[in-house]
Amino acid sequence: MGRGRMSWVGAAALLVSLLALLPLGFVAWVAWSTGWEVAAPLVFRPRVGELLVNTALLELVTVPICAVLALALAWLTERSDLPGARTWSWLAVAPLAVPAFVHSYAWISLTPGLHGLWGGVLVSVIAYFPFMYLPLSAALRRLDPGMQDAAASLGLGPWAVFFRVVLPQLRLALCGGALLVGLHLLAEYGLFVMIRFDTFTTAIVDQFQSTYNGPAANMLAGVLVLCCLGLLALESRLRGHERYARVGTGAARMPLPTRLGRATALAWSIPAITALLSLGVPLFTLGRWLIAGGAAVWRLDVIGAALGQTLLLALAGGVLTVLVAVPMAWLSIRKPGKLQRALEACNYMVGSLPGVVVALALVTITVRVALPLYQTAATILLAYMLMFLPRALVSLRAGISQAPVELEHAARSLGRSPAQALWSVTLRLAAPGAAAGMAMVSLGITNELTATLLLAPTGTQTLATSFWALSSEIDYAAAAPYALTMVLLSMPMTWLLYVQSKKTAGR
Repeated sequence: MGRGRMSWVGAAALLVSLLALLPLGFVAWVAWSTGWEVAAPLVFRPRVGELLVNTALLELVTVPICAVLALALAWLTERSDLPGARTWSWLAVAPLAVPAFVHSYAWISLTPGLHGLWGGVLVSVIAYFPFMYLPLSAALRRLDPGMQDAAASLGLGPWAVFFRVVLPQLRLALCGGALLVGLHLLAEYGLFVMIRFDTFTTAIVDQFQSTYNGPAANMLAGVLVLCCLGLLALESRLRGHERYARVGTGAARMPLPTRLGRATALAWSIPAITALLSLGVPLFTLGRWLIAGGAAVWRLDVIGAALGQTLLLALAGGVLTVLVAVPMAWLSIRKPGKLQRALEACNYMVGSLPGVVVALALVTITVRVALPLYQTAATILLAYMLMFLPRALVSLRAGISQAPVELEHAARSLGRSPAQALWSVTLRLAAPGAAAGMAMVSLGITNELTATLLLAPTGTQTLATSFWALSSEIDYAAAAPYALTMVLLSMPMTWLLYVQSKKTAGR
């Protein structure tokens, strides 16, 4: 029974993992063809050391701040009597509707002197903390408060209960969210270009676009892959092998909210200030530029065409990515092992590469091997699938982990085939996670920039590429309608992501 199931699930996961290795194979091929004599000076030079320090500092500062902020917001909105908790919960997710480079555009417009590491950290935290808030808030909703009551009855104080009982149960959510934030920081381009903070990604794009120095850029990409491997190894070790599904009679009772008392005003200020920085600043900036530009900036025919092409790519890419991620997500939960972890790492590694490296790898492959696919919709959808696999995998993995394997076995014992059991039982129970994954992928595609510039068929103009072209010319007023349209388009997907996260946690 297990062998039949593994035959097709394993084969599908292997195929997707091999596809995910295409960009890495491209980087390795360029490194090998370049030769050690040329590659060594490109890797062991002061510039690489500077970029490595910048990227490491960005990760080491941003991820912990995101974790603390997201954990505080999750606890306040899920486990306390904070006034307006439902509204604050939605406002903690809503910043995902604002692309990271639009956050930079807003802050640079408001404070032109905001540059360097701390500018990058500020905008990165504002842009990416919701990726940690979502899994943490869902995990807090699932926790059985009986364990906390038992710990308190043994004499542990509130802080001791939190650190010794609650926090260990949030490990999977913390690791998954931190991995997503870390991968985004490694691959982000537009945000850091506007902030004028050099990372490996900005340097790679500069090499390709300004000097067309392929070997130098690919050597930098190789170091970036090593950074990704380090993140994956750390997340895998911290994640562990614990089981998170609940099987048995009864259900966890709803927790009684912690009374904030005199600390209510202080607690209320945390989500309020966060919403002001993450939503108020972008909306204020967009409003200011739209007023300054007047009716002349609303070229509805051009904006409408960009909107239609963005919608088509986002929906097609979201469905494709979630479908191809199902086999690997199932293996990750049901059949953990060294081989599974190696295959899963392939899917995550490609997500750490900047879009320009994925795009140039596919350009090279299509031109040399499959010329009819060059600059076609199939190629750009493949690029989106490779780039956003981590988003789909994290969401599906969390959803499948909540589907008890015993139900799958019961379906098999009743005569269902492996495919039918997976589809009718596991994936139905994991449907909220799948929908959340599709929303996250579609959000990413809506806001994707570099790969779209290089791979989109001739004449394709998305909202992101149109915005970038205008903002690069410092025409902030003309760029504002495209930014606002991206936000409005992303808002329903963000709402779906928020609603599905509630359903995943049983609400």
